[in-house]
Amino acid sequence: MRNWLVLLCPCVLGAALHLWLRLSSPPPARASGAGPADQLTLLPQWKSSHYDVVVGVLSARNNHELRNVIRSTWLKHSLQHPALSQRVLVKFVIGARGCQVPVEDREDPYSCRLLNITNPVLNQEIEAFSLSEDTSSGLSEDRVVSVSFRVLYPIIITSLGVFYDASDGGFQRNITVKLYQADQEEALFVARFSPPSCGVQVNKLWYKPVEQFILPEAGEGALPHEFMEGAEGVAGGFIYTIQEGEALLKNLHSRPRRLLDHISNLQEEDALLKEESHLHGDIVFVDVIDTYRNVPAKLLNFYRWTVETTDFDLLLKTDDDCYIDLEAVFNRIALKNLDGPNFWWGNFRLNWAVDRTGKWQELEYPSPVYPAFACGSGYVISKDIVHWLASNSGRLKTYQGEDVSMGIWMAAIGPKRYQDGLWLCEKTCEPGMLSSPQYSPRELATLWELKESGGDPCQCAAR
Repeated sequence: MRNWLVLLCPCVLGAALHLWLRLSSPPPARASGAGPADQLTLLPQWKSSHYDVVVGVLSARNNHELRNVIRSTWLKHSLQHPALSQRVLVKFVIGARGCQVPVEDREDPYSCRLLNITNPVLNQEIEAFSLSEDTSSGLSEDRVVSVSFRVLYPIIITSLGVFYDASDGGFQRNITVKLYQADQEEALFVARFSPPSCGVQVNKLWYKPVEQFILPEAGEGALPHEFMEGAEGVAGGFIYTIQEGEALLKNLHSRPRRLLDHISNLQEEDALLKEESHLHGDIVFVDVIDTYRNVPAKLLNFYRWTVETTDFDLLLKTDDDCYIDLEAVFNRIALKNLDGPNFWWGNFRLNWAVDRTGKWQELEYPSPVYPAFACGSGYVISKDIVHWLASNSGRLKTYQGEDVSMGIWMAAIGPKRYQDGLWLCEKTCEPGMLSSPQYSPRELATLWELKESGGDPCQCAAR
């Protein structure tokens, strides 16, 4: 799938305000039925016994199998261990509510925003951008506009255009308009306008045809402009048609049925989670809609829960697809004397470039690189940092991922960072590893079986 740069085409994607508004629907209302969070008091005001380490395992609502594998491997081992059982508290962190928008009807699979397509115009060309009389009269060559857009349903671009006031009868200079794929330097299309070749004017824009090209769903692109003489000016637009319009209409007509089925599945999921929580007592439901984009908010809510319910020294964060060796973690804590305040122990990524497209698309953080952040497979922070995060959770801005969000938050307080490559960032096996990510349930079970039979899963696998 190609990734492109972010506009919403008004005729395909609903009304757009100016050229830059990103369509989004209001957050889905909570279901009237009681979900897991209604049976579990969020952030109860009580204190348990003291724990050396609280382990928060970020988990998706439907990852029952991964949680059960953890319960039968490293979590079971810690609960049965004569020393660890009294020193560690492990909790799965799950969003209290599922997204009420079916995945097929979302802008992207990582959020809970409705793909807001209304009244599609089929079998005819459509202008991606239009200018009111008031707006177009204010355009001048000393205003620079690079139009970025995002395609939420496949379209076919037929013409490129330029905003240019040629009311005096034609162009006074040469202008080139290009369409770029978001992450590429080479332009996909080029349209050149000149005094002898102005193209066709439609509603204050001038257009020239290009070889037809399909921009896929979730595609992103940019239409910068450049004057041949190097002067700056106003960027271009494009004309398109809707690809597979009949399929789009069929999809829209089936939305009501799909929504009813999805709500029914959410109710079943709520019931399963309620039963799982009652059976194991190791789930913390935090008050967020459980989607990838909300993982940073899940983390902050868990910090609040930990501070308000538990007496502890350290907090270990990991994910439900990760191998964790808690005995090795405790041995290393003792070896490194990690018992002071204001410290962060993990495997840190430095000078990590901000991604503007795809799953890790960052639209909020303005810098080209992130501050140092620890790999999400596992890291440990001191109690005072958890308290700071919890007390400021209502003011901390969340970004595209919890790992980079932690890096940005931590940049504000500058904790002591302890670099340790045994918190693995990629799915691999190294002797003495503390964590390793991205495993399936079967792979996690196999890795733990190797550890129990040979002491070290990597060395056992090698033999």
